[in-house]
Amino acid sequence: MSSFVRKLLGFFVVAATFTVCVVGGTAYYMHNAFIEQGPLEQKTLFTVEQGAHIGLVAKSLEKEGIISDAIIFKLMGKFTAQAEKIKAGEYELAHHISMQDILDKMERGQIFTRNVTIREGLTNYEISRLLLKQDDLDIKGTQKYPEGYLLPETYSYARGDSNADILARMSAAMDKVLNKAWENRTENLPVKTKEEALILASIIEKETALSSERKRVAGVFVNRLRNNMALQSDPTVIYALTNGEPENNGKGPLGRRLLKKDLEIDSPYNTYKYPGLPPTPIANPGKASIEAVLNPEEHKYFYFVADGSGGHAFGKTLAEHNSNVAKWRKIRAQKK
Repeated sequence: MSSFVRKLLGFFVVAATFTVCVVGGTAYYMHNAFIEQGPLEQKTLFTVEQGAHIGLVAKSLEKEGIISDAIIFKLMGKFTAQAEKIKAGEYELAHHISMQDILDKMERGQIFTRNVTIREGLTNYEISRLLLKQDDLDIKGTQKYPEGYLLPETYSYARGDSNADILARMSAAMDKVLNKAWENRTENLPVKTKEEALILASIIEKETALSSERKRVAGVFVNRLRNNMALQSDPTVIYALTNGEPENNGKGPLGRRLLKKDLEIDSPYNTYKYPGLPPTPIANPGKASIEAVLNPEEHKYFYFVADGSGGHAFGKTLAEHNSNVAKWRKIRAQKK
């Protein structure tokens, strides 16, 4: 082998070794940069817009100081095959999050969600007002749902969701809960349809906030319905007076106490004046109240009144009830 050929081979060996070292060093550097802590100083929200490609995402991340090198993010995204799998949405990124963890989040679509809690016993009007106050919830024209057919619960939502989305989910959730409770109902109840069950559940929801009382209160109304007695429920009168749009000023749904003259209002919702159930629910009941209606406590109580402790005193006879009412009035007078 000539001296020239040996030198030429030696050159190629050196060049190849150098190239391997450069490539290896570059890969090592990129990998370390990819997995190490990033420059982000505090938790932040970052949005990947619909249709955004990894190059645009990388530039935005670098511009906002979330990553140190957009090129490395883009190249590693392509190398790991995650570039084509990132999902649009809003992401919560922790301080010093690595590029690898960012890509993992975006590939899995772990978008940031917010929660809204709809408490039991709100009317459709109150629910609509509550949703109007939620941050980052789009407001759109909504389908008109019948009173009482929205299930109170805590619902999560993401940026871009709307009040219409939440209401649709509430309606679907109510259908599911009501259907299941109806299938498991006690036999021979005086409520003959799912709608009647929902109406009575809404009354129970407004009558007591104690989970331990729901089945007992349900039993009282079941006994009254079986004996063709008027339900005489104050919340139904309040619904008649407010048309489902109660005051929200901390002074009760009427902004005052319910008066004796209010019980004379001529409305099908006035269960003092008209026996049986009102025509529709008076609020949106929760799962527990629906189940209480369809599996009430069996007893001989026909009356109940507040007992001053947050619960109620139950009576089997009118005389017993009048005695409980007198006790309650004495307690109420002492609190003034």
